[in-house]
Formats: sequence, structure tokens, C-alpha cells
Amino acid sequence: MVYRLLDEFRGLFEGKTYRHRSSKLGDYVSQQLYEDLYYLGRSPKFCQRVQATRRVLNTQNRLVGVSARRGDGTFGEIIPAVDAIVDQGYAVARGRLATVEIGAETKILSKAMIKQIDRVISDLRRQVEQFRKAGGEPICVAIVGVNQASHYTSYEGDRVFTTDGSAAYRHPIQEAAAAESRLRQEAFSAFDHQSCCASEPQMKHPFASRGLMRTNSRASTAQC
Repeated sequence: MVYRLLDEFRGLFEGKTYRHRSSKLGDYVSQQLYEDLYYLGRSPKFCQRVQATRRVLNTQNRLVGVSARRGDGTFGEIIPAVDAIVDQGYAVARGRLATVEIGAETKILSKAMIKQIDRVISDLRRQVEQFRKAGGEPICVAIVGVNQASHYTSYEGDRVFTTDGSAAYRHPIQEAAAAESRLRQEAFSAFDHQSCCASEPQMKHPFASRGLMRTNSRASTAQC
């Protein structure tokens, strides 16, 4: 089986410039999770509800009537009497949510990882609180990309930054293990399922990449 989540994660980097300040990238990767769950077919109840468009992806940043940020990919029960949006090429429809049953948050650490690790950990843990604001026991999923390249060039608008291994511009591989360790110790315990995707660009092509994935799960009482 081809996993759309992994393919789209790889597609952020492979053959193109990665724009790490784009807020839409995490949303797009997280949304592929539900397509993979549907085509895996492990939960008949999940598949039946998706087919009936009773369970959908959220189209707005907030739940109706609840002051909570939705996360990058939030899935749940559609508001009654609201029509779902079915996009070509996707099994899971979109719509406005009344409840959250699964919440996914994506973070990508590409450079200066140790400098920003405290913020990333805090953001991840706060997002779990947001998922649970609506009540119930949603399944919470973290998808984190960690750059493991031996050299890295980043792009911000017209500016270009290349790592040189110094204290100011450390190569990603110099920080990747410490960053992943901090995430596992301080952030992942808040989630039911976590996937740590390691992107390692190949030197033969500046935007080619090799993807690795390590996953971990703990039991959840949520029903889908």
C-alpha cells in the first residue's frame, strides 16, 4: 500500500525548495492521515461513517461553539443539516465539525532545532489541550519531521542560508538526535500516537530526500 501521508511529507522537500514558514504545509500533511486510515480499512465503523459523510475533516479553524484551535488535521462529526464537501481524489469529505474524534498536529524541524525545541514542545502539548477542549477523549496524533541532512540550505523569501557546522549555523545532523530525544521525553507522552519522520536530503541532488519513520503508540479509549 502507498501511504499518502509519507508521500506528501516527502513531497514537501523532494525536487523543490522547502518554504518552512508556510503555515499550510502542516495542514496538508496531517489531512493525508485520514485517507490512509480509510484505505487501510482496519475500522469498519470509521469507513462506514466516512462513506456516509457523517465524519469529516474540519474546514474551519475552530469548532462550532467552542473556543479551541482545531490543529492541522481535525476529524469528527459533522454539524447536522450541513452539507459535506467532497473533493475529487479524496475519500474523506470536509465540513464544519461539532465534535473532535481525532486530532493531528504536524511540526517540521528543519534548522536551528535546539533553539526552537522548547517552543515546538510547548506548541505540541498545548495542541492536545485544544483537541480536548470540546470534551470527550479524542485520539491525538503527533507527526514531527526532523531534518538529518549533513548540510542544509534554507530559503526565506529572497534570502538564502547555508549551514557551515559552526555554533551559529550548525548542520541538522549535529542537532537531530538531541531534538528527537527532547520530543520523545517532553512532548510525545501527551499524544496517543506519534510518528517521527526523518528527512535526509541526498547530496547528488539538492532537493532529493530519503525518508525514514519511527512510530510509537499507546492505547486510546476513543471510538472511531
